[in-house]
Parts: sequence; C-alpha cells; structure tokens
Amino acid sequence: MRALALFLFCALAACRFEPVSERPADAECDCADGRDVADARPVADTSTVTPPPTEETPPAADADTARVTPDEAGAPDAPARDVPAVSDAGLAMPVAGIEPDDLVDTFEAARSEGRTHNAIDILAPRGTPVRAAVAGEVVRLFTSDKGGLTIYQLGADGRTVYYYAHLDSYAPGLAAGQRVRRGQVLGGVGDSGNAAPGNTHLHFAIWRTADPADFWDGTPVNPYPLLAR
Repeated sequence: MRALALFLFCALAACRFEPVSERPADAECDCADGRDVADARPVADTSTVTPPPTEETPPAADADTARVTPDEAGAPDAPARDVPAVSDAGLAMPVAGIEPDDLVDTFEAARSEGRTHNAIDILAPRGTPVRAAVAGEVVRLFTSDKGGLTIYQLGADGRTVYYYAHLDSYAPGLAAGQRVRRGQVLGGVGDSGNAAPGNTHLHFAIWRTADPADFWDGTPVNPYPLLAR
C-alpha cells in the first residue's frame, strides 16, 4: 500500500497544468450554439446611429400662408363680369365684344325691291351673345322669311321699338311679355332668314311708333350715331 501511494504521488507531481490564458485559439467551443461562451453574452450596442438627413421644409413667404385643397388649387379664377359698354345715348352695345369703332353705318344702304336698309348690320361669329340695347319689354318673338328669328322689344318710353333679326337662337326662357334689363342676353348671332349662309350678323333697327299696339311699324331711327359715341 505504501508503495502504491508513493507511485500515485510521483505521477501527480509530474503532470503539467495548462493555464486558461494559454489555451490555443483553435480550442474547442463549449457553448451550446457553437459560439464561444464570451461571445454568447449579450453586449450593449454603444455605437451611435446617425439618422438620415431629412429634407428641410422651406419657410413660407409672408403672403403664402393660406392652405387650400387640391381641388381649390386647380380651380381657375372666376371670370370677370362681362359688362357691356354703354354709349352716350344710353344704349348698350347689342353684340358682345363689339366696340364702337367696329360699327359701319349702313342705315341708308340700298336693298332689294327698292328698299332702304333702315338698320345697321353688326358682324360677329355665330352664337355671339345678342344683348338688349335698353331696358324694356319683349313684345314679340317672331320667325319671318326675311328676318329669320327676330325679337321686338319696346323701350321704357313705350314708343321706341328695338328690333333684332337673323338670330341663331333665343336665350333660354325668353318669352313675349318678359321684362329685360339693359345688357341682358336675348339670343345669339346667326344667319337665319334671308341672310347669306355663313354671313352671320345682327340686323339691328330702331323706330318710333305712335301707338305701342302697332309696334311693328314706325319712323326709322339710325342706330349708328346712338351707338358709335
């Protein structure tokens, strides 16, 4: 027994213990997922992540602080009100967009069958609005062979008749007996009646009658000087 104990003592003394720090780099891992135990411990991320730069909103101008909807932003501006020009004699130009300098005096021009024109022709594209020259009453809407679609309007004095002929159409809802204001749209320029096809214009005439019941007859008045200044 003494000899066996001596033998074991000598064997243990001869063993060399290797420090942990001196373990080779390729030492076998002892962590369950194949990583080194030290790597298996969670390590706080101390690195600072810089967020991507954001686009800076430019400052609003002083007069640019109103907020509108996309529909409002795309909506066109409301058109300015079309106010007809009024002559010194108090007549509104009966055709929209026409200036006094555009007028031609054809009042005394000869017409077929020995007639005199007794009116002026105001050239304009088809459908151009025809306006009431004065306030008054529409006394008749009539379709004739010569005048085509026509309007007879009696002025506020009850004696002066304003005649609009060769119309392409009447304004919606226009009717005999209707009161109209100066500048109100009565219809559209056309070439109805005996006007040459495509020769769109308004035949505009004025006359004074002794009796408003005979509105279709009276003494002709030249419209040109009443509109041209």
